[in-house]
Amino acid sequence: MTRIGVFYDGNFFSHVSNFYNYHHPRRARISIDGLHAFVRKKVADCENTDVRYCQIVDAHYFRGRLRAQEALHRDYLMKERVFDDVLMRAGVTTHYLPLGPEGEKGIDVWLALEAYETALHKEFDVIALIVCDGDFLPLLRKLNTLGTRVMLLGWDFKYTDQSGDEKETRTAQTLLDEATYPIMMHQVIDDRALKSDSDLNGIFVSQRTPLLRDADETASQPEIGNSTHQRGTVYKLKEGFGFIQPDSGEREVFFYWRDVNNRDFNELKVGDKVQYYLGENHRGVCAKEVTCLGAEMPDQEEVEFVE
Repeated sequence: MTRIGVFYDGNFFSHVSNFYNYHHPRRARISIDGLHAFVRKKVADCENTDVRYCQIVDAHYFRGRLRAQEALHRDYLMKERVFDDVLMRAGVTTHYLPLGPEGEKGIDVWLALEAYETALHKEFDVIALIVCDGDFLPLLRKLNTLGTRVMLLGWDFKYTDQSGDEKETRTAQTLLDEATYPIMMHQVIDDRALKSDSDLNGIFVSQRTPLLRDADETASQPEIGNSTHQRGTVYKLKEGFGFIQPDSGEREVFFYWRDVNNRDFNELKVGDKVQYYLGENHRGVCAKEVTCLGAEMPDQEEVEFVE
C-alpha cells in the first residue's frame, strides 16, 4: 500500500478554482473528489504501482475565513456551510483561523506544522501539496529528511479582473526544484493531447441535471429566436437552477446555473434584475447568458468552490 496525505492551502486552491470557473474556457470549478482521483493516478504512475494500492489516507484543508458576524452580514454563511459539506463528503479535515484586519495570519505555519507532524506519526509514503508560496520550502525539506516523497501540484495563470487590472499567480520555483514529483497542473490541463482524458476531465465539477419543474410550471414558454436582450427579475431559485419573470409580463423563463455570466449562481438572490437571451436546451425554452445588472465579478478571495 502506498499511503498518501493531501494538504491544501485553501486560499491558493480558491484562486485556482475561481480562475477556471470565471476566466478559463473550462468554465467549471475544481472537484475535490476528482482531484483526489487524479492524485492517486499520478502517484501510481510515479511510483510504478497499481492505482488500487495508492490510497489517500488523510487530507487536510487550511484557510482563514470571515468571523461569523461578518460572514452573516455579507451573506457568506450558507456558502461556507455548503463548501464544508463538500469537504466532509470527500473526507477532508478542515482547519480555519479567523481573518483579521490584515488578512489571514498563521494559517501557513499551521499547515506546515500539521503536515510535518502527521507525516512523522502516520508515515506517509507520499504527501500531495496544493500550495504555491515559497515559504513552504522548509516544509518540503523537512519532509525529504523523513523519506516522504512530495508531489507538488502547482499552477501558473494570469487573468484580467473586472477593473481591467492584470492578476497573476505563480508557483515558487524553489518548491518545484525541491519536490519529488512536481506537476504544473495548468500545463497538464491545457495539453490538447489530453483533451479527452477521463482522469483529467474528472478534475472539474460536472454539469448537474436540473430537477424537474413543478407541474404548474410546465405551461408554454415565450417564442425564441429574438437575438436581442430580454430583461426580467429572478423570482425563484432552487438547487442549481432558477426562474426569471420577464419585464414584458410573459411566462417565467427557466435558467441553469452554468448560464449565469457575471456571478456565481450561489450569489444570486430573488429580486435581482437580470438581462438574458432566449435560447433552448433539452427541456425547451430557457434563458441564456444571464447577466446580473449592476453586478461585478465576486471578489476572487471570497468566493468558495461549490460542488
